[in-house]
Amino acid sequence: MACLEVCKEGKVKEDQGACTQDGTIDWHGRPAIRAKSGQWTAGIIILLNQGLATLAFFGVGVNLVLFLTRVLGQNNADAANNVSKWTGTVYIFSLVGAFLSDSYWGRYKTCAIFQVIFVIGLVSLSLSSYLFLVRPRGCGNQETPCGSHSGLEITLFYLSIYLVALGNGGYQPNIATFGADQFDEEDPEEGHSKVAFFSYFYLALNLGSLFSNTILGYFEDEGMWALGFWVSAGSALAALGLFLAGTTRYRHFKPSGNPLPRFCQVIVAATKKCSIDLPPDADDLYDVDGNDSSMNGNRKILHTNEFKFLDRAAYISTRDVDDQKKGIYSPWRLCPVTQVEEVKCILRLLPIWLCTIIYSVVFTQMASLFVEQGAAMTTTISNFRIPPASMSSFDILSVALFIFLYRRVLDPLVGRIRKKDSRGLTELQRMGIGLVIAILAMVSAGIVECYRLKYASRDCTHCEGSSSLSIFWQVPQYAFIGASEVFMYVGQLEFFNAQTPDGLKSFGSALCMTSISLGNYVSSLLVTMVMKISTEDHMPGWIPGNLNKGHLDRFYFLLAGLTTIDLVVYIACATWYKCIKLEGKTAENDKQGSFKV
Repeated sequence: MACLEVCKEGKVKEDQGACTQDGTIDWHGRPAIRAKSGQWTAGIIILLNQGLATLAFFGVGVNLVLFLTRVLGQNNADAANNVSKWTGTVYIFSLVGAFLSDSYWGRYKTCAIFQVIFVIGLVSLSLSSYLFLVRPRGCGNQETPCGSHSGLEITLFYLSIYLVALGNGGYQPNIATFGADQFDEEDPEEGHSKVAFFSYFYLALNLGSLFSNTILGYFEDEGMWALGFWVSAGSALAALGLFLAGTTRYRHFKPSGNPLPRFCQVIVAATKKCSIDLPPDADDLYDVDGNDSSMNGNRKILHTNEFKFLDRAAYISTRDVDDQKKGIYSPWRLCPVTQVEEVKCILRLLPIWLCTIIYSVVFTQMASLFVEQGAAMTTTISNFRIPPASMSSFDILSVALFIFLYRRVLDPLVGRIRKKDSRGLTELQRMGIGLVIAILAMVSAGIVECYRLKYASRDCTHCEGSSSLSIFWQVPQYAFIGASEVFMYVGQLEFFNAQTPDGLKSFGSALCMTSISLGNYVSSLLVTMVMKISTEDHMPGWIPGNLNKGHLDRFYFLLAGLTTIDLVVYIACATWYKCIKLEGKTAENDKQGSFKV
């Protein structure tokens, strides 16, 4: 039976069993029919789209540090900093995409528009590299640096890569949330699929980058930069076409309007009543039905006891009663509980979010210093040279392996051990495990660098060139990073999606991206500070142009120490955290926020 049947009289009858229960609509704005929309048909299209788009993005990002050093002639420290700034900007743009999506455009339109920008940026980068930057032809490999470039050519290059940053940044947080929208969490079976989707989404992201890190990485390392960028542009175009092909199948949430006025209204209303004593019973606070609220009919959020000051915004004063009798209502004086709790949700998330930034500092080393470290090691087997950037394929394989182990082995095992809670590890617990593994990754990288320096000092007179230590000694540090991603980033995606209000789901995903962004900026700042402090007249610093004369190992151990401190702070914040309580889903949400074992 169809969800909606239009009678001859024009009346609309609704069969609740055939419709989704989470408020999603179809392409025509009607309530979504469960059997004809969303689910894994739409989910698989989005996963394939994500894989192709990731291939395109990492076709640029994975070797960008080498492009800057070999083609544009930058030194190692400057190139690492520029990559960190560019990657950070990618994720800053995720906030722009999330804001437009949640407030005005909706996730589908936002994804489509930013993917078009992404394609334009990649085509521009491909053209500028082919026509201006990679000159003479075949330069940019390990042996042949490229010539000098004019200011206009450099400007065109940076304009292109920042268009790529804008397109990918605005697209990423929305595609993850849009994929989750295809599953009705009010339905038990689809709710389970929605949780599983985030793991498969992150797996698709990593498998999409596998081709970039291996085949494309090899061709770019050999100086065929323009070819690599053209392949990325083609992959992005294919991703856009696939995304548009699924248009009629998708489920959608209506945008909820600009959240900034709603947040400001709560702050202003609470401040105006700062001298008022709150009633002991939360039932006395002002609330309305979800359909009558200012939040576009999203599910109501139940009252919590944190940030009691904000509850004043929902306190009904004598003046409010008088205004109601006159038919006057000002949201700058009186806000419903759900609107107040929306602000509380974001405030509760901030400490957890801040604790993820140091992890992102660790993660970003894989695209910069890990590559430079690998380039200073022995990279040849027989006559075949291994591109240093392609070592990140071990990170991808580790991600795939640990997603399988977690979903099929660890999570069911923990569920059986916890007989009262078959849900397994909570998102907060998984994020904590991710931090522990990140510490191991940095310790591993530091130990490898110690041995690399030891062999380099033995094998060369003036400490120039690569050491005799094989690049495959980097495998453990890449594998540790991959394992930590499964626990940290997949857990983050699930956590922020579950713990943000209905009207801010894309913002929740953007928080994950923004932590990566700030991690890149903090990494850049750390490199600059370390170089400034460690560089003296007779010492080139920890990360010089020739790594054999530096102490990259000390930088890795510094990151391990900072991550250890971050882990302690994170445990305190996660223990304090109280989860969002949605009407009708309180019991399930109580499990999500728990950090206790």
